[in-house]
Amino acid sequence: MKHFSGGTRPSRRAPGDWFTGTVWQDPIVEAEAPARLRALAVHFEPGARTNWHTHPLGQTLYVVSGFGRAQSQDGPIVELRPGDTLWIPPGERHWHGASAKTGMTHIAMQEALDGETVAWQEPVADADYDP
Repeated sequence: MKHFSGGTRPSRRAPGDWFTGTVWQDPIVEAEAPARLRALAVHFEPGARTNWHTHPLGQTLYVVSGFGRAQSQDGPIVELRPGDTLWIPPGERHWHGASAKTGMTHIAMQEALDGETVAWQEPVADADYDP
């Protein structure tokens, strides 16, 4: 058993290579093998979003606060509100983030396959983010 007291693991700014805008991440769990679960609390400032990406074993998002949006390739933009859960199947190309005027926090949960949880791609164009 491992206990991590609140406030003992620092927030980290998400890499600009994978996100547009300001995004902060707070670690929740990175389970040791043979477990594969990884989870983060992700805080998006207004207008911030991920790049397009996929997850080898899928991803679950649980919205904690604010107002956000998400989209799968060629699908409609989905509006996200507190209490919403979004399941993204393995290999589905997608993005997610805050709305243009309101920040959003979600819990992102995914499993690692051979140590990898995500395959990052190009940024989401402004015209696709806020059509």
